[in-house]
Amino acid sequence: MKKQDAGYSMQDAKTGVAHSSPLLYPESRIPDPVSMQRMRWRSRRGLLELDIVLGRFIDARYAQLNECEQRTFEALLDMPDNPLWDMIAGRKEAAQGEQQALLEKIRAV
Repeated sequence: MKKQDAGYSMQDAKTGVAHSSPLLYPESRIPDPVSMQRMRWRSRRGLLELDIVLGRFIDARYAQLNECEQRTFEALLDMPDNPLWDMIAGRKEAAQGEQQALLEKIRAV
């Protein structure tokens, strides 16, 4: 298997079929290093508490998330700091069941 286009396109050496996967190699749960670095950068926040919690989550658990959970995490990162911290701290309810489940995983770290 060879990597092309900075981790965005993969070609299977046996079949020659190209796979698009910006976050994961197709055969494994090993995150693409470039995408992981991007996710770490996106997780940097203005609130120190949020920065610490999200950084620990990225390092400890992000690679174990499935594709749906990764999209949910990215949607959480699009939120402003204070509402996101309120959700992580449990002061504000999550909008969706998927968000609630992911928030529980974040809190567990």
